[in-house]
Amino acid sequence: MPITVDAIYENGVLRLEQPLPLKEHERVQVTIDTARSRVQATAGLIPCSDSNLIERVALDPIEDL
Repeated sequence: MPITVDAIYENGVLRLEQPLPLKEHERVQVTIDTARSRVQATAGLIPCSDSNLIERVALDPIEDL
């Protein structure tokens, strides 16, 4: 079953923001999906020509415009 967790990349290491329900030494496969790649994947879905505005809203949907 897939597990999705948020992490921050710092000094060459991914630091998870919450613990994982895994056994010690359990092997896993990691897929990296960055916020920027999610913005690029939705390109053209919002009818707006201001790419800076679209990116800002996509990366921070709570922002008060």
